[in-house]
Amino acid sequence: MIKNEEVNETKLQPRRASMRDYLSPQAQAIKPSGIRRFFDLVRANRDVITLGVGEPDFVTPWHVREACVYSLETGRTQYTSNAGMIELREAIGHYLNDRFHTAYEPEDEILVTVGGSEAIDLALRALVAPGDEILIPEPCYISYSPITSLSGGVAVGIETFAKDEFKLTAESLRASISPRSKLLILCYPSNPTGAIMTYEDWLPIAKVVEEHDLIVIADEIYAELSYNGNHASFASLPGMKDRTILVSGFSKAFAMTGWRMGYACGHADLISAMLKIHQYTVMCAPVMGQVAALEALTNGMEEKDRMVESYNQRRRLVVHGFREIGLECHEPQGAFYAFPSIASTGLDSEAFAERLLTEGRVAAVPGNVFGKGGEGFIRCSYATSVQQLTEALDRIGEFVHRLKKG
Repeated sequence: MIKNEEVNETKLQPRRASMRDYLSPQAQAIKPSGIRRFFDLVRANRDVITLGVGEPDFVTPWHVREACVYSLETGRTQYTSNAGMIELREAIGHYLNDRFHTAYEPEDEILVTVGGSEAIDLALRALVAPGDEILIPEPCYISYSPITSLSGGVAVGIETFAKDEFKLTAESLRASISPRSKLLILCYPSNPTGAIMTYEDWLPIAKVVEEHDLIVIADEIYAELSYNGNHASFASLPGMKDRTILVSGFSKAFAMTGWRMGYACGHADLISAMLKIHQYTVMCAPVMGQVAALEALTNGMEEKDRMVESYNQRRRLVVHGFREIGLECHEPQGAFYAFPSIASTGLDSEAFAERLLTEGRVAAVPGNVFGKGGEGFIRCSYATSVQQLTEALDRIGEFVHRLKKG
């Protein structure tokens, strides 16, 4: 017979002091979005022109919306294949081959995702082991570093510079590599700088990738917004297709941000691993969005071209405007952002953006939220009307004049 005192009682854990103590270390370590924090300030100010949101001001073309409506009217509301409708994957394959000379098999090398962001998250979770280093040229899209941390990886920023047109160089990449380096995330055309990389620019980068056995995530969401027609997909370089997960989507070029339609293309083994995670998290992308995306690829190129030409006109207006004001601004060759330097004003990025908002009534994003090299700049989206842009430039000019005068 076992005595009571010999019974091993379950020891109770001490009660946690607050709900935050239940959160994982990774979740607690992530900082809130610097962009969202800034735009909380925007809501408190009236008569503000916003140049901060990375979203087309165009509405999704009517024929794309109509395709979605028709699919609903005919009761097309079921799950699709986990990888996405085969018709859409075939269309993506044809599109990438025709436009960017990258050939993928629809059956096992293309995965339709809930936006390009899910594709990047899936790639990181499929590839990253705890402690792996992920190389990220900066300034960059603000999500790369946080989702790297959530995957267990360590983000390593590589600073790029205005004097180099914010292009990644082989020298800076090589200097950032360590024995723990595993992945390189690329985003060209760039958010926030508008920089591009040509085929010739990529060749020395590809050599370093090969030498150090890296895998590349190429975020090419702005590929169609390349104003001199010289976008080169990293996957199109010799030997790079199998080392590259090409990520893109429909948000920017086809004005479909709210539809959350993206895709990833790559080696069948990589896509298979991503698909397993995708199956257990979202099942499949919404069928209505897939129908709309198929229509955009099939019949939407003329509208896409008109939107791109409009952005190009606004690009020239904005760059000229900043230079007239006295703010140095490299000429963005892609995306729909200008990244002018505000160093001449004597203010840092946060102070400049906050004062521009409250005193000048224009919202722009402080460059420091985009990582190394972003301090001393602001990001301004020109995906808004010419009238709004012209008024915004007038207000910025008056604000800068007051700063320099005072």
